[in-house]
Amino acid sequence: MNDPIKIHELPVFDPAEHLKDRKDIAAYLAAVLEEGDPAELAQALGVVAKARGMTEIAREAGISRETLYRALQPGNSPKMDIIIKVCRALGCKLTVIAA
Repeated sequence: MNDPIKIHELPVFDPAEHLKDRKDIAAYLAAVLEEGDPAELAQALGVVAKARGMTEIAREAGISRETLYRALQPGNSPKMDIIIKVCRALGCKLTVIAA
């Protein structure tokens, strides 16, 4: 019989490892936006920025790396200007459609 696996022995799931291209990034962010939670959006943008490289995204967004880290910490609700800058740096844009 197999021994039970202990929680600390499980591999850590990192969604950033599965975001290979802009299509993956767009699908991930769209799914998060569907939930409507600003804190989840901040966390998702942080995951995507991590996948692409925080320093590069901060530079492309025209903000400091520290500001980017602070804005995208789990539980934060970043200002819309930061969200737009980060999305542009990621090669994505937010759109609105009728519900």
